[in-house]
Amino acid sequence: MDFEEHAAKPLLAAAGIAIPRGQTATTPEQAAKAAGSLGPVVVKAQVPTGKRGKAGGIKPAVDPAEAQEAARDILGMTIGEHTVERVLVEEQADISRELYAAVLNDTASKGPLVLFSTLGGMDIEEAAAHDADAVRRLIVDIRQGFDSAGATAVLEGLDLGDVQDAVADVLVRLYDVWRSRDAELVEINPLAITADGGVVALDCKFTLDDLSKARQEDITGAGVPDKLTDLEARGRELGLTYIELDGEIGILANGAGLTMTTMDAVRHYGGNPANFLEIGGQSYTLATPALDLVLSNPKVKTLVVNFCGAFARTDVMTEGVVSAWEELKPDIPVFFSIHGTGSKEAVPIVRERLKMEPFPTMDEAVQAAIEAAK
Repeated sequence: MDFEEHAAKPLLAAAGIAIPRGQTATTPEQAAKAAGSLGPVVVKAQVPTGKRGKAGGIKPAVDPAEAQEAARDILGMTIGEHTVERVLVEEQADISRELYAAVLNDTASKGPLVLFSTLGGMDIEEAAAHDADAVRRLIVDIRQGFDSAGATAVLEGLDLGDVQDAVADVLVRLYDVWRSRDAELVEINPLAITADGGVVALDCKFTLDDLSKARQEDITGAGVPDKLTDLEARGRELGLTYIELDGEIGILANGAGLTMTTMDAVRHYGGNPANFLEIGGQSYTLATPALDLVLSNPKVKTLVVNFCGAFARTDVMTEGVVSAWEELKPDIPVFFSIHGTGSKEAVPIVRERLKMEPFPTMDEAVQAAIEAAK
């Protein structure tokens, strides 16, 4: 779950990281009123995506009239497929230097990664391309945590002068936000050094791990709800984890890991998956609506059914899908791969009732589906 800037910054403030004063506004008149109490401001589009400045979604204003005009220009804009419905009107900062700081989940180390750069105010990818050495990376052992010694090591040799200790303190507090709030990403760009030597977070991106929503109920209401397609919304109503993709190979599999593996195999052999749908033990009772959901995507040309049983029996899952197939009578080819508990009973179900032979391996089923979709 992503958080817009106005909802992410209070998490920083609660951790002791300085942020500018600001107010949200949904009309130009509200923006003008906010500027009247704040002085010179920056009017910022509130959408859960980056590159707002490049899209024209961030404008300075020296007085209420300019703030009103800026809000009028920004409200209703489309940025990264998001319509701007509110702006953050925030006091301007007297910036002397811009830095970058973030803590995120690192897929390589399977733990937290602290990033820091002196090239703040620009995309981190651009910063790395400009100077690879300008982006410092520190893999953190989550069992040991991240403290001032680690932060000082990250900043060593960057010529931060008198503000180094203050910046190190921000890094430690940022890590605490990441850890305590179950974040996938918490990023400050820019982290500004002000003319009076202050260290202030002028922006913040925060992404919450969806699996931690139950532990973070006090903030989930401030996040941006998932933007679902019609089919994804239908899947949610059914209690199914369905994600619509752009490909042509439909997938039904049991277990999230097996589903992902099947999708990877489709891509490996040159195809494109049309969906993620993990059905598992629900395949007997929900096979018909699940199959109908997959086939309702007009891009689907073929279907791979991949079952691998351990505790769940593949014959029970196969019975559900075959019965659904007989009921719905799809006119696209289907390719089965069935292994594990109950497979000896499952294979004859497909063979006798659908008059087709399951494939010996997942790879062969996937390759056949890709070939048939051409």
